Amino acid sequence: MSTAAAAALDLGSPGTQTACLVAFTAVATVTLLLCVLTGPDRDDLDAFYTGSRSLTPLRGGLALAGDYISAATLLSTIGIIALTGYDGVVLALSTALSLVLLMFLIAEPLHNAGRFTMGDAFARRFPGTGTGTGTGTGTGTGTDTGAASDPGAGTGTRTAAGGRGVRVAACAATLAALLPLMVVQLAVAGQVLAFILGFDRPGVQTGCIMLLGALMISYAAIGGMKGTALVQVLKMVLLLGTGTLLAGLVLHRFGWSPGTLLTAAERGSGAGPRFLESGLQFAAGGATSRLDMISSQLTVVLGGGCLPHVTMRMYAARNASAVRRSMSWAVSSVAVFALLISVIGFGAAALVGHERLVAGDAQGDTALLLTAQAVFGPEAALLETALFTTVTAAVFLTVLASVAGMILACANSLAHDVFAHRRRPLTERRELALARVSAVAVGLTAIAVAVLVQHRNLQPLVSLSFCLGASALAPALVYSLFWRRYTRTGLIWTLAGGSLGVLVLLTGTSLVSGAPGAAFPDHDFHWFPFTTTGIASIPLGFLLGWLGTVLGSRHTQAQQRREYESVESLILAGARRTRR
Repeated sequence: MSTAAAAALDLGSPGTQTACLVAFTAVATVTLLLCVLTGPDRDDLDAFYTGSRSLTPLRGGLALAGDYISAATLLSTIGIIALTGYDGVVLALSTALSLVLLMFLIAEPLHNAGRFTMGDAFARRFPGTGTGTGTGTGTGTGTDTGAASDPGAGTGTRTAAGGRGVRVAACAATLAALLPLMVVQLAVAGQVLAFILGFDRPGVQTGCIMLLGALMISYAAIGGMKGTALVQVLKMVLLLGTGTLLAGLVLHRFGWSPGTLLTAAERGSGAGPRFLESGLQFAAGGATSRLDMISSQLTVVLGGGCLPHVTMRMYAARNASAVRRSMSWAVSSVAVFALLISVIGFGAAALVGHERLVAGDAQGDTALLLTAQAVFGPEAALLETALFTTVTAAVFLTVLASVAGMILACANSLAHDVFAHRRRPLTERRELALARVSAVAVGLTAIAVAVLVQHRNLQPLVSLSFCLGASALAPALVYSLFWRRYTRTGLIWTLAGGSLGVLVLLTGTSLVSGAPGAAFPDHDFHWFPFTTTGIASIPLGFLLGWLGTVLGSRHTQAQQRREYESVESLILAGARRTRR
């Protein structure tokens, strides 16, 4: 959301600003208190990384849904539905489909393969060769690669290197995929908070970004997995409750008739019958518009569910059965969310209209807040203030919770995959301290970048995160969990090559240059005819993983196939003892 977009909103009275500020203060205070009360002890590493696997499937599912639904998803998707109709609804449904694929394809194997991070899952598939002191506490014997997800899986030797090369690669991919999303949400939240406070000066917006960033760092560093999970649960309850209320009010305005709502939305969209037909979002793409739409949907479906802050919730489940039940709750929650934002998006087109939606922001990111103002009509100022305040609180909580989860995922990967797995293993207290320091370092980096880019179009950064998830992380996870011949070289080629392909292709899109709404509107160096890179970078990621594997030596392929077959039953069937 740009400054111009925030200016397009009219709070109506100082009382509304005061109410929104009180709501934000209450949200920040309650959530920070939750993290303080549930934060792990300084010696409890498992509590920091997984919350001691104490969440019920319902809470785990809501936390997973909360991690998946970011502020960018909330604001941008409603705006796209309001401006493009049918195409926006397809995008909303794609978000739910992404979790369905995660649920049926990789959720349980990923839980079985990993302990704390995605690097653990890769290291179990490609263990290192060093030796050290094991950390298992069970009674079995054998070799612990440092990636077992069951704390009672065994004792004996542990590979201190733990596949250090693949761990470092996994950490780099995690940071590259999540930092752009953190930057976007910090910048948006800072602008909205500055607007609510009644200031539009850049210095105030920068201060708001720094304040919010400090809160998010505190959530991750103090609360760990359990603290951030409870914040996510609170976020989903508020988000679904507020969405249900607003969607119900929209339908009430149109006599509870979806047909009447769609007719009014079509009329207010300014696009006529095309609003309810496929292709409006990519109408400017000419002959490539259909392929552009396919590329965007494919990127969302494959990328959203493979982002590290989403997959880390797999390791917090008690066992494979809990993973399945948590995923069921998460999919159901996101499906309901998609339905609610579809109604709200059509309501924005019908009640606000196209001209006002794009007056301050071409992407329509203010659609949610504008609809909250318009749903009661001009004669219900008190009710409008109450609803607008509630919606604003939900938006703030969404931003705070989402970024906190991303910071935690990055910090966990830095501490556990990079610092902890060296030739001299760290104590649990030392690793936990490093995880908290890493959370501060990641958060400060995101704040600094958000301050630098806050006044630019940030859509390329959102696209970058999802494209990296779809083109690098998704192929790496699928191959690592299911392909017996996959090798360490293939994994590195997948992560590095897929990421490089996304970066090269994305700089050539109209999101970066060559269009009025691009990040660099005064320059034109775009050459790639699509707005996302998925149609080319996703096949490239899979292809490079295959090439890196088949071009390696037969001896390496045979050796690493045997390593996979030794843990295949654990990864695919979950043949391990149930946690108590």
